[in-house]
Amino acid sequence: MDSCKGSLRYWRPVWAMGATVALLAAACGSGENPQPEVTMSPGATPRINPARIDRVRHDLPDGYEVATLTGPARPPALWGFGTQWSAEPPQCGQLADPAVDAASAKGWSGSGTGGIVYVVVAESTAGLDPRASASCGQWTLSAGQANGTVTMTAAPAVENAETVAMATATTTVVEGGTETHSHADTVTAYLDGHVAFVSVVTDPGSPHPQLDAAFANELMVKTAAALRG
Repeated sequence: MDSCKGSLRYWRPVWAMGATVALLAAACGSGENPQPEVTMSPGATPRINPARIDRVRHDLPDGYEVATLTGPARPPALWGFGTQWSAEPPQCGQLADPAVDAASAKGWSGSGTGGIVYVVVAESTAGLDPRASASCGQWTLSAGQANGTVTMTAAPAVENAETVAMATATTTVVEGGTETHSHADTVTAYLDGHVAFVSVVTDPGSPHPQLDAAFANELMVKTAAALRG
């Protein structure tokens, strides 16, 4: 599927053979004991620490208000589709909503004139399905009076992780037949035993400059780095 080849990225770093890292933490017991060394194998990556997700709050534009995220922390819900939605084709839905341990989710939201930014990480054993990413260049999402078109976009490279990016244009019919419109740029990274995502929801009719896909991509790279320490 040519239209979404740029949406899937997998990046591996090159490690120097025999590189070692000295453990600097004080050992239990006598301080005279020599400290052990750990040899890092090629392709090794630091352990994910979800608590570090707060570190990237400082990468928001000036004037943004930040709050701890509560409620369903899943991209379709943040786009305005709630938790009961359907995708067409059905297999494409997993790209927007990978299976995670909801109880482990940690994240925050930031709101300002440029839109709303959501950053979330959760434990997961899911991986990116290459068949879905190859066949879902563009697909639809619907729930109640909300309908959206999801288009796969270029994802950023994150070391030792698969990433996928998408843009969602949503139309919702409200009381009286009035339509409201929103746009979301979302990037998901499949890290070691975790899934992290950044979603930037904007108003196409706003008189203020809106955050874009480039901002979401850059924030995802910074988020992955922060989670790894």
